[in-house]
Amino acid sequence: MKPVIALVGRPNVGKSTLFNRLTSSRDAIVADFAGLTRDRHYGNGKSGKQEYIVIDTGGFEPTAESGIYKEMAKQTRQAVAESDVVIFVVDARAGVNAQDHEIAKYLRRLGKPTVLVANKAEGMTQGLQLVEFFELGLGEVVPVSGAHGQGVRSMLDLALESIPGLAEEDEEAVEADTGVIRLAVAGRPNVGKSTLINAWLGEERLVAFDLPGTTRDTISVPFERGGQKYELIDTAGIRRKGRVFEAIEKFSVVKTLQAIENAHVVLLVLDATQGVTDQDAHIAGYILESGRAVVLAINKWDAVDAYQREQIERQIETRLAFLKFASLHLISAQKRQGLGPVWKSIAQAHASAMRKMSTPVLTRLLMEAVAFQAPTRSGMFRPKMRYAHQGGMNPPVIVIHGNSLEHVPDAYTRFLEGRFRKAFDLVGTPLRIEYKTSENPFKE
Repeated sequence: MKPVIALVGRPNVGKSTLFNRLTSSRDAIVADFAGLTRDRHYGNGKSGKQEYIVIDTGGFEPTAESGIYKEMAKQTRQAVAESDVVIFVVDARAGVNAQDHEIAKYLRRLGKPTVLVANKAEGMTQGLQLVEFFELGLGEVVPVSGAHGQGVRSMLDLALESIPGLAEEDEEAVEADTGVIRLAVAGRPNVGKSTLINAWLGEERLVAFDLPGTTRDTISVPFERGGQKYELIDTAGIRRKGRVFEAIEKFSVVKTLQAIENAHVVLLVLDATQGVTDQDAHIAGYILESGRAVVLAINKWDAVDAYQREQIERQIETRLAFLKFASLHLISAQKRQGLGPVWKSIAQAHASAMRKMSTPVLTRLLMEAVAFQAPTRSGMFRPKMRYAHQGGMNPPVIVIHGNSLEHVPDAYTRFLEGRFRKAFDLVGTPLRIEYKTSENPFKE
């Protein structure tokens, strides 16, 4: 499992700037005023070979009694519960205040591995200015500058080192391919994931109830169909024990993200009665980003009328347009309608994700595509493509070699993708095309 890092601190200490650094993105909006981030925000990061998930949180006020700050405090507590290590961010220039003491008290009580980070420390002499932060009782203070990237690597190494058992996990051998297809059933709470798995198994193996968040943990169930072994993963999430979580949403995004990472194929279940929501689109985006093969299933199709059916079909075309390569099924888990064809699509998506593509065939297809339509000239440069080979599986990666390939427009990449997909019958899996430009030895 990827380790999970939560960024926690009072408003406007620079958590979102650090989040963007750790995920090498600009996903979190950054501005110089407090309270901009309100919900939890998830992102992927990588340090060397170690991948991790980062959670950005809103300004934390543990004692907030009402309004938006109470809701933000709930979100932060949930992020801390989901994480393996907490990075507690304070403002090196503003110094310690009462709010920092409240947060430190909360983190000390939890006893979770915590790294205390003084952000905005650029240009400051380490030492005297940071002494006051030791009174928070969380040990060594790490000075960083999220805006300039100073000290961020050391902070990350320290955070990852403090996670128990991570070093041993890294040293374990990569598991052998046992021929078992890991199938993650993902989707928002209460779309019918557990009901669907029970319908497949023909027994009440999982607790299914008309209440969001009934599933308390990520549950794995062995299953065999037509001689093929599967491992079904129900990803409804986890509800940690403890009174503090009674009022907090039970759906754990992190558990779903980790299950998606560990799966070969993801079945994304949507609710026909609610349409395609923002959360559906976020989960779909994460599946695509992870490179996992995917099949779409719209559950509760029997519970909607003709008008609602037309609406949801339009929503899928617009909001999930980036998954147009995936098979779509209309099902009713409760009435066990339309479940058979889903298995065919799952097998097809897995086979496509694991497809082997020979270099001569790829190169021939590339040359045919270029002969049919050459990439457009960009200023002085016309991209010249020489040959292609496979660079990986699950998802399939095609590496194209040639000259001036950095000038290939996105539209041409999509054109090539369409031709490769058709030739190799790639359905249900993302396809990645990478370009390698030859160096000119005489350019100096």
